[in-house]
Parts: sequence; structure tokens; C-alpha cells
Amino acid sequence: MRWNWQQTDWPNFSYEAARLRSAEEQFLKGAGVVVGAMHHLDGDQKQGLTIDLISQEVVDSSAIEGEVLDRASVQSSLAKHLGLAADQRKANAAEAGAAELMANLYQTYAKPLTDQMLFDWHRMLVNGRRDLTDIGRYRTHADPMQIVSGALHAPRVHYEAPPSDDVPTEMQTFVAWFNDSAPTGTKPLTAITRAGIAHLWFESIHPFEDGNGRIGRAIAEKALAQSLEAPTLTALAETISRHRKEYYAQLQRSSQSNRIDDWLSWFAAIVLLAQERTLTRIRFLIEKTRLLDRLRGKINPRQEKVLLRMFAEGPDGFKGGLSAQNYRTITDAASATVTRDLAELVTLGALHRKGERKSTRYYLSSLKL
Repeated sequence: MRWNWQQTDWPNFSYEAARLRSAEEQFLKGAGVVVGAMHHLDGDQKQGLTIDLISQEVVDSSAIEGEVLDRASVQSSLAKHLGLAADQRKANAAEAGAAELMANLYQTYAKPLTDQMLFDWHRMLVNGRRDLTDIGRYRTHADPMQIVSGALHAPRVHYEAPPSDDVPTEMQTFVAWFNDSAPTGTKPLTAITRAGIAHLWFESIHPFEDGNGRIGRAIAEKALAQSLEAPTLTALAETISRHRKEYYAQLQRSSQSNRIDDWLSWFAAIVLLAQERTLTRIRFLIEKTRLLDRLRGKINPRQEKVLLRMFAEGPDGFKGGLSAQNYRTITDAASATVTRDLAELVTLGALHRKGERKSTRYYLSSLKL
């Protein structure tokens, strides 16, 4: 098999731009809706939403690669890097490094891409690692850079990247293209097209010893942000994580040809889903404020604590709904008190109830998502 970078038309990716026109227009229209929705939030709410969205991206981007990070620790570290008030929760090296990368991306999205920027991101991302030879620089090992699965004695090679000796030249071409294709560049491209090509191209080169997926998604976020002329709040990694299997399958198929219509169409659909996810989170926060304002003076501290805990789970809420046992765990209340509190919340329209007896579950009922 010949990989995309081994073919004569590399890296001149070809695609039919007209197929993406509708998605590009929808993305720009959606960006306007997001901006309009943000106007309903005050300063503290905007800061909270920013931390919430970026931290979710950090956690999900790492989860795609099989690394589990603590969301609360990431949020605390991220807030510190953004100069916002934060608790003193201790983040481990991976959490602190991943948060620092995303904070840097958020703060420097408008700046041109450079080798040094990528080296800095890599150094942040692999913070504390002792198993890598090349940190903060492109890979130099002589062994093939392969993506494999299966048993050690019979591995299945899903992709093999260009040799390490070729990486500096490959990256020089990529970085120049990325900056030339920016809105202010000499050959500007539309938002989704540029982000999709950038991600696929970077992943094809696979320039680092580790961390390529997370940095590649950060580059895609940077491309989207530059096109909107604002730090992006697009839930890209969160959405890719929900379609992880198909994501890897699309990348694998797209590594065999430089005709990339299928990849760009799939990526465009993911970006639009991600944008809608962001809008859902904004609306969720707005409805949360409205609900708590309506309930002010009508609920007791236990009920407020439970509602805040449910809101902390985000638009998807508790998996499987809130049970009476959940309520007891959160409030340490007696069974009779739990029953009374939950009944009052249903009467007030804060929660709606499903099921009977031990199968009874409660859900936030006033959120118009």
C-alpha cells in the first residue's frame, strides 16, 4: 500500500469545494447565533462558560487518546493560566500541561503558526513525561512512525508516517500553507475546509513522538478561531470523542489518497455538530439562571445544592436520571426528607419525574434545549 505522502500529488489535496458550501455558510450563520446567545450572559457567566467549554475540550481530547484526566483539576489549572479566580486543587502533570496548551491556544489563536509554537505546545502536553526522547522538537528516531493495533507478534499497521528525516521539510511546507491559507494570508480558505485540511495534513505527517492527535485537534481549533476572528468555543474534541470510532476510520481511509472529499464532508458534519453542542451549553446556562431566579426563596438549601449538582453535569444531566439515593448521597438527608424535597421540586416545576418506586428518576424539566 502506498500512503498519501508517498503519492506524486502529495500534499496537493484535491476536493470539490462546492460540496462544502452549504456547511461553510451554516457554520458562519451558527457563529452569529452563538455570539448573539453569549450577549445574554454576564461577565462571570461568560468566564464560567469559557472555563467549562475549554476544560471539556481538554478532557475529551485526551480521552480520544485513551488518557483520563480529572475535569475539576483541569478547570482549576485552566483558570489559573487564564488569570481567573481558581481553587487550590492540585492538578497532576498531564492535567496541568494539557490545560496550559489549551489556555495558550485560546490566548494566541490569532498569531501565525510557527515551529516554536508547536514545540511549546508539545512541551506543555507531555509535561512530566520521562519515556520520550524528543520533547519540544520533532521526532528523530530511525524506526518507522506507525499507528498499529493487535498483538505484538502480529501487529496490524493502520498507517505509517513519513520518515523522521523528512519531518522538518514536511512541516516547513505545512506551516507555510497554514499561514498562507489564513483569512489574512495570501491564499485564504474558508473555515471548515482549512481546519479539515490542516488536521488531516498534520496527522499525516505525525511529526512528534507522541501527542500528535491532541495537537492536531488544537490546530484545527486554531483554524476555526482565526476564521471567526475570535477565540473559538467550538466543542470539537467533545464531538469527535462521541464519534471516536468513525473518526479513526475516516483518518485511516483518508491516509490512502489525496482526494479528500469524503474526509472534508465528514469533518464538516462534525464541526456543525460541535457548534450546535456549544450553543446547547450556552442555552443551558441561560436557562439555569432563569430557573434559579424563579425558585429564589422557594427552595431550601438541600434542594438548591441538588439542583446545582445536577446543573454541574451539563446539558446531558445525570446518566440515567437523579434517584432518591443520589439525593441522599448529595445532601445526607433522611429518606422522608428526600421524598418531601423531591415532591416539592416536581410541584415547583424544577424537576419532572419518570418511573415508579425503585425505578423513579428525576430530570431537570424547565430547560428548553
